[in-house]
Amino acid sequence: MSRSGSDVPERDIVVGPGNPRSRDDDRDTFAEWVRPHWEGLAKLARKLAPAGDGEDVLQDALAAAWRKRRQFDAQRGTPRNWLLAIVADQAHKRRRRLNRQPLSPPVPSYEDDPADVDLERALIGLTTRQRTAVVLHYYLGLPIADVAAVMSCTDGTVKSTLSDARSRLRRELGEDFR
Repeated sequence: MSRSGSDVPERDIVVGPGNPRSRDDDRDTFAEWVRPHWEGLAKLARKLAPAGDGEDVLQDALAAAWRKRRQFDAQRGTPRNWLLAIVADQAHKRRRRLNRQPLSPPVPSYEDDPADVDLERALIGLTTRQRTAVVLHYYLGLPIADVAAVMSCTDGTVKSTLSDARSRLRRELGEDFR
């Protein structure tokens, strides 16, 4: 089993020149390689994308990952971190394109806990870097080193970013918010 948690080794996600496998086999292998990371990718897309654009961001990210699949290097990082970085990048691109429009708050469902709705609205007030760090670390449970790898920065930068985000959330939500 590979580091990605899938039965598909990292080296098998690409179909090299002269490989007799068909393009359909390549797609199936890629899908199998992505599958163990799907839930985290979807959660990150929903949290970072403008309201209602999570699925579009995820689709754009998977298309980009497919196009860039030959660039993945297992020596430089894990498949999960590589895919999460692409999702974060696509969400950032989507936000930049829509930057002229005011950011709409998430639409809470009737099942949401009011505290969750407040937290979601407060997250929107964070900078893109802060929101990305918070989602990766607190929602997806990535260790600081992995957050740094996804965000292409140092561990210290992640720690500082998370500290700033917590301070901003505390101001927005109040000290008693838990």
